[in-house]
Amino acid sequence: MVLIALGILLMISSLFMKGSFEQLKRAMPIAQGIGFLLVVIGLATSCFVQIGSGQIGVKTLFGKVEDDILESGLHFINPLVKVTEMDVKTENYTMSGVHDEGQKDGDDAIRVLAADGLEVTIDLTVLFRLIPTEAPRLVRETGVDYTDKIVRPITRTKIRDNAVYYDAVALYSTKRDEFQARIYKSIEDDFKKRGLILEQLLVRNITLPASVKQTIESKINAEQDAQKMQFVLQKEKQEAERKRVEAQGIADYQHIISTGLTDKQLQYENIKAQYELAKSPNTKIIIMGKGNSPVILDAK
Repeated sequence: MVLIALGILLMISSLFMKGSFEQLKRAMPIAQGIGFLLVVIGLATSCFVQIGSGQIGVKTLFGKVEDDILESGLHFINPLVKVTEMDVKTENYTMSGVHDEGQKDGDDAIRVLAADGLEVTIDLTVLFRLIPTEAPRLVRETGVDYTDKIVRPITRTKIRDNAVYYDAVALYSTKRDEFQARIYKSIEDDFKKRGLILEQLLVRNITLPASVKQTIESKINAEQDAQKMQFVLQKEKQEAERKRVEAQGIADYQHIISTGLTDKQLQYENIKAQYELAKSPNTKIIIMGKGNSPVILDAK
């Protein structure tokens, strides 16, 4: 369009180059030719538009948004139509308390009040994409800056609305997955009404007040100490039971020995000992006395 306007302006200006100067008369047809050429080039370039991969084109003619869209590729269009390219790939919008980590500078974390009245800070990332067929309606109703007009406010509002059903500690620990699923469903419905698809909702971090955090840590330490003491007591009980069983076994053994040990048993044990001694590699002489008590002499 710029080339067309410039060519027309040049041709109109050439009409006023009439005068007594011979040089102006000679320049007039050249200016008209250049102007005509610019108009032709402008028309040619304005009639073709290329839409990049992962994008679509929304057409606007004299302020009216047309319902049909342009897919990726090269298209021949009306040169008076304005084409707005929009991304249909997955986008992410992060709200974080860490500086320069989200879309907004500074602390952009979401601060909510839990059911117990405590303030909880949440870092969140929203993954979403544009529904191609809904792009013209989105442009008409919202504009191209839908992340600031739809994604951000809806997400922050729904998180605050749903956080009031949970205690701060539950959000931090046991109810975290349930809370994430709940706000996902709530945000997904609102996004669909506006022409967006919510792909994933990532609760990246939940920060409790310092006083609550300290209380939780103290409780965890106390529970760990209690578990450790329970383990020690259980071990001592097992050791005491082991000693009791061992003592009972010794007592039973002594009772059996004292009641069942006879002269024949002693004689049998004596013979076994002599047999083992006889198998020794050292040369020995065994002399049996009258009392059947052996006397062992080393031959060396």
